[in-house]
Amino acid sequence: MQTKTIIAAAAALLAMQSSFAADKLIDSVYGEYASASKIQMVRVGVTSNWDKRWFESNGKQLSGYWDASFGAWRGKQYRNIPGEHQNLVDIGFTPVFRWENANKKGFFVEGGIGVHLLSKLYDNNDDKLSTAFQFGDHIGVGYVFDNKWEVTAKVQHYSNGGIKKPNSGVDYVMLKAAYNF
Repeated sequence: MQTKTIIAAAAALLAMQSSFAADKLIDSVYGEYASASKIQMVRVGVTSNWDKRWFESNGKQLSGYWDASFGAWRGKQYRNIPGEHQNLVDIGFTPVFRWENANKKGFFVEGGIGVHLLSKLYDNNDDKLSTAFQFGDHIGVGYVFDNKWEVTAKVQHYSNGGIKKPNSGVDYVMLKAAYNF
């Protein structure tokens, strides 16, 4: 189920690109792989640039984009029982700030805090999230190539911000590959 769902979501995002890219509603599509203790995630998404520049100096600038994503999590120790699995879906929306070169190529650093909705409560490997609503924040470093591809390494944290206990949080290390239109 997971693989088919991810492939269908990726195909839908790519199909949407062809109809929206001309209007610049969607500026890039991406795929991510993330791993943490006894859990993995794959995610696809689209971004839309803000087309704003702040603090321009010496060929650098602060800019940003909107990020809409669809992810699938697979826990490998559901309810802390070895071999038991938990699958859930994550839908997210995040504003992201990026410090980058003015030509939008080369190295960059970024960070964002957004909202995520999980399909069920997370309970894996001694970590529990007691709400489906989560905040997701990340920091990352990446590189944009001349051929419009970019790669990013990120650290992502999920938490409900103390809305309800338990709230142990979930931390991922992520790799992202994106294509910019």
